[in-house]
Amino acid sequence: MRIGIDFGGTKIEAAALDEAGAFAARIREPNPGSYDAALALVADLVRRVEAEAGPARSVGLAIPGSPSPRTGMIRNANSVYLNGRRFAEDLQAALGRPVRLANDANCLALSEAADGAGAGAASLFGVILGTGCGGGLVIDGKLVEGAHGVAAEIGHISLPWPAAEEAPGPACWCGLSGCLETWVSGTGFQRDHEAATGRAWKAQAIVDAARAGDAEAAAALDRYIQRLGRGLAMVVNLADPEVFVLGGGMSNVLELYDRLPQAVGRHVFSDHWDGRIVPARWGDSSGVRGAARLWGD
Repeated sequence: MRIGIDFGGTKIEAAALDEAGAFAARIREPNPGSYDAALALVADLVRRVEAEAGPARSVGLAIPGSPSPRTGMIRNANSVYLNGRRFAEDLQAALGRPVRLANDANCLALSEAADGAGAGAASLFGVILGTGCGGGLVIDGKLVEGAHGVAAEIGHISLPWPAAEEAPGPACWCGLSGCLETWVSGTGFQRDHEAATGRAWKAQAIVDAARAGDAEAAAALDRYIQRLGRGLAMVVNLADPEVFVLGGGMSNVLELYDRLPQAVGRHVFSDHWDGRIVPARWGDSSGVRGAARLWGD
């Protein structure tokens, strides 16, 4: 039995997976929103899952941000109270056992490469398109984290091939401007639509209106697909993955899978591109499943 924890901004989920990858127990609780309370909740969830499913041999966590390989402290987390804290060490002390942590997009990629939508692919790039935008790269079944633990951070590169009206781009919480996250996250989609129309609509309402024939909503969706296509094309030019797997709320927009291939292909530095773009098989469970697989050895 292996335990995975998905540390989300609004909820924290713990699950136990058996040797076949089936769920033996799953528990979700709201994120309490402070460091000490969240640490205590994660430790309690582990105990509750083990009480239901039996002892586990390992615990892995999918977290926003990532631990610095230099200091061990969490950085780049949008749950900002994690930043600058030694979350892994503190959790190990609370549980009395080792734990492994990885970025939530890395965990999605690892899960989907193992037994999800990218199973059998030699290379996979996972993208979370939710409140933010994150990426993860798996090659030959192994997670690629890079020398400094920031490999595949697609959300914090600049929007490729920007038009004049797209530069320098919106301010990003990371301190820079024009990051891809500010354009292709769900919140970025909403921001762009509101800037163009004055309508402060949620992402699903924009998509629904586009499908119903609303010209302004359809234009916003067109811009979104073209911008995401440029971002994925940049990844192709760098790593050329066999398959892209999309997760997060925007991955449920079915129009992406019909229209993105053309948007990607026109910017790829090749005479031919036929890579796959597919939704995550495990949906919002990919994070917790990937976290459990951090102890693949």
